[in-house]
Amino acid sequence: MAINRAQLVKELEPGLNALFGLEYQQYGDETKMIFDSESSDRAFEEEVMLGGFGAAPTKAEGAGVTYDSAQEAWTARYQHETIALAFALTEEAIEDNLYDKLSSRYTKALARSMAHTKNVKGASVLNNAFNSAFAGGDGKELIATDHPLLSGGVMSNELTTPADMNETSLESALIQISEMTDERGLKAAVRGLSLVIPASLAFVAERVLKSDLSTTISNSATNVNDINALKSKGMLSGGYDVNHYLVDSDAWFIKTDAPNGLKHFQRAAMKTGMEGDFESGNVRFKARERYSFGYSDPRSIFGSAGEIGRASCRERV
Repeated sequence: MAINRAQLVKELEPGLNALFGLEYQQYGDETKMIFDSESSDRAFEEEVMLGGFGAAPTKAEGAGVTYDSAQEAWTARYQHETIALAFALTEEAIEDNLYDKLSSRYTKALARSMAHTKNVKGASVLNNAFNSAFAGGDGKELIATDHPLLSGGVMSNELTTPADMNETSLESALIQISEMTDERGLKAAVRGLSLVIPASLAFVAERVLKSDLSTTISNSATNVNDINALKSKGMLSGGYDVNHYLVDSDAWFIKTDAPNGLKHFQRAAMKTGMEGDFESGNVRFKARERYSFGYSDPRSIFGSAGEIGRASCRERV
């Protein structure tokens, strides 16, 4: 009996689309813990960082009001990428009635590949955060001690002295975050929300954030009754998220409440499709998505490369 490829496609496609969607969701999208998502209808997106106003001066009686103007600091650009992959079922496999088993296996593998790529591309923003070869709109890498300001000063979103994640280093980081300024040198009123860490730091984060007593206490210490100030003050109330695509085992990050920070732009949602090819006799199934990852305001993230420091981060990227 002759095989009708059009009929085969019509019968297989709905089931494969559903199977793809289930596998894609099961694999997990770990970019959501890092990025805020927005839609896009252009080839790229650009966001201009505005400098805001300086401190308001005192107005003398009868004098005119002072005017200020918001200046453009720099522009962040998000260039969308098209991610696509496909597989083909040969005419011979269809003839031998292997299409049902193979199509199911291939569809699951395709979903895993698409999900994996998205997770890797999202995590790459943090994996390259300490690398000066990946500069943002202000000419500096995402995590740096010297982001230039319009006021002539600098802003830091990196721990002054590189350190592994522990109670002491987290306290220092939260103090630095509270001291962040805007482009005109005014206090930015930013606070830390949650940790983004590799799997290797999950147990450390669990102890540091949830212990009632200080985790810095040693057997010979005299401060055995010291409380864990991070927990008692409700700091990092968002807890921690483990991202399995971070490549540096001791680098750690704190997400802050600064707006317009780490962003994911969705240009075209995931789309799957199936068609038959007359010339080869094959049946092909394709998945395609278009998006970009990046950041606008570096105040939205704070980080440390760990005690080993930046050189190790660059080597592992």
